[in-house]
Amino acid sequence: MLSNRLLLVCIIVALILLAAIAAATVFFKDAAAVQWIFRAADIVLHIDIYLEALIQQYGPFVYGLLFLVIFCETGLVVTPFLPGDSLLFAVGGFAALGALNLWLLILLMWLAAALGDSFNYFIGNRIGEQVYIRDYKYIKREYIDRTHAFFEKYGGWAIVLARFAPILRTFTPFVAGVGKMNYPRFLFYNVTGGLLWVTVFILCGYFFGNLPFVRDNFSIFILAIIVVSLIPAAVELFKHWRANR
Repeated sequence: MLSNRLLLVCIIVALILLAAIAAATVFFKDAAAVQWIFRAADIVLHIDIYLEALIQQYGPFVYGLLFLVIFCETGLVVTPFLPGDSLLFAVGGFAALGALNLWLLILLMWLAAALGDSFNYFIGNRIGEQVYIRDYKYIKREYIDRTHAFFEKYGGWAIVLARFAPILRTFTPFVAGVGKMNYPRFLFYNVTGGLLWVTVFILCGYFFGNLPFVRDNFSIFILAIIVVSLIPAAVELFKHWRANR
């Protein structure tokens, strides 16, 4: 039963990837764009292989790279595509093997997530209401509107909940800054959500990432993490579509 479900997940995600490649071919009409999608998909699906190579080549400097990725994924509205959940799960698995220090990982990734959200908040605070007036090339208005609705629904706890939802995770602190949310209040939810997010995924990778079944089907589990983490955003998108029918 489990293998059948995993196979179904693979088929669904494969169709999504094929649709993305087809869209790139149609809209970009550029072979480089298609190659970029293939390259990005390969890195995500085999993140364990790439991480192992980075650890062997750069040793302790890999902590800095991981810090930078998490900081940018949470702190820059132009990089919501960077790996977050899957990366934390993968590094947790390497910590279990002794290749990385578990507690140092949790501390650094928590710090990166908290600083990233704070940086994002101050960018939003600086831009302010102009984001609803001016057309920014690299900031999608639809993501802003969707995140604003999510924020209105859940209040301050949206910052915590959004940690577990790609795209929303990147845009929620930005919207909080645009809305001039009280920073000490924002910081409380930021730090709390960051700690929960980092700890949950790293420990899941630590305890389950090296089980034989998981190691043999690592790409499938990464896909499953991505699909599950996208469900909240998909639900919000569906509600938005129904409301505008």
